[in-house]
Amino acid sequence: MERGLQGRYVTVSMAGEKVQAYVPAPLPPRPPIEWTPGLLGKFDRALVALGRLDSVSTLLPESSLFLSMYIRKEAVLSSMIEGTQSSLSDLLLFELDQQPGVPLDDVREVSNYVAALEHGLRLLREGMPISLRLLREIHGVLLAGGRGSSQSPGELRRSQN
Repeated sequence: MERGLQGRYVTVSMAGEKVQAYVPAPLPPRPPIEWTPGLLGKFDRALVALGRLDSVSTLLPESSLFLSMYIRKEAVLSSMIEGTQSSLSDLLLFELDQQPGVPLDDVREVSNYVAALEHGLRLLREGMPISLRLLREIHGVLLAGGRGSSQSPGELRRSQN
């Protein structure tokens, strides 16, 4: 089966600047996914792993604590892509109003990641749909009071990276 490319680039004009935009192929894929024995085996293993994760979550005395720490760990890892030097322990010290071992700007940036995710989840629980408005809200919290605070928090970028 030959599926071909899963999308294409097109040239568009954005604020008077020509940029490349990726346009994914429409769903469902054509030709349809061929469920070979190998692919079915991988799918089955993924379902079993999800089942194990689900069953383990019932054993946790307080799953919200687990989720809270997972969010913080993900914030630390995501912010490292941007070059921050904060660790999970630095973030926890900062949240306890103690002195972290790295520059405060780095820890604030990681803390903003956590705050933005929690803000977005709260808005979703309150019924806000996944939309540009939601993304702008989250972006505004993410860039509040950090290195990106001068980068138009809550606004869409007007030029391509």
